[in-house]
Amino acid sequence: MRKLTSIAAGAVMAFVGLTAAAAAPAQAAGDLEYVALGDSYASGVGAGHYDTASGDCKRSTLNYPALSAAAHGDYTLKDVSCSGATIADVRANQLSAVTSGTDVVTLTVGGNDAQFSTVVQDCLLESDSYCKTATSWMSYYATNQLVTELSGLYADVKARAPQAKIIVLGYPQALSTTGTCPVIDLSAAKRGYMNGFADALAQGTEAAAAQQSVTFVDMRDTFKGHGACGSDPWINDLGNAAEVFHPNLTGYLAGYSDQLNKAWG
Repeated sequence: MRKLTSIAAGAVMAFVGLTAAAAAPAQAAGDLEYVALGDSYASGVGAGHYDTASGDCKRSTLNYPALSAAAHGDYTLKDVSCSGATIADVRANQLSAVTSGTDVVTLTVGGNDAQFSTVVQDCLLESDSYCKTATSWMSYYATNQLVTELSGLYADVKARAPQAKIIVLGYPQALSTTGTCPVIDLSAAKRGYMNGFADALAQGTEAAAAQQSVTFVDMRDTFKGHGACGSDPWINDLGNAAEVFHPNLTGYLAGYSDQLNKAWG
């Protein structure tokens, strides 16, 4: 058990990541500008093919910003997303990339503010009841204070680029309700609590987007049936410690990029 606990704890710590202030160069050629902001789900942790120049930000050349930019050849991509980013990090280190000349902005952030990695650790290493308490507390935050914080960030983006189309992509439920997780399995109760927390994050993000009249893309239905530990996962499980509970390449291709292209229009 001690060995399993150590492995699981290591996997969770790998999830946290580090926030870096470095900006990425434009990655495509076009007359219109697309700026990608956000955390590890935006930078593409789990997709592999990381740009070494991005360092700890772990920006994948196959993340959803890169994939969607490739489908819109008239746009130049400026990807400043970074693994581990919080709302404060986006405001301090990424927002300056958005200007009055920006035409499209995408954004995924809020999970780190809601202490998702801590909640995951609690659910992996503690009892069902402890997991329930942890997810309940942070679900309350996600549907209350986080809404105000995200709404403020979206307002800042709008102020910098009044004419831009702003698309906010949410988080999916990470876990399949059936199947076995490698390394350390999760009870049905824990899976339910963790997926309920993901629901709260989605609901809070959607509410904030509605307050600022920006486009929200709910990823939960798209990933339904494709959670980690299931038969057809689009999300990495504990067998991949550095990318645990992040989408795999299929998740970014068939999930995030596909839905972003539909919202882009």
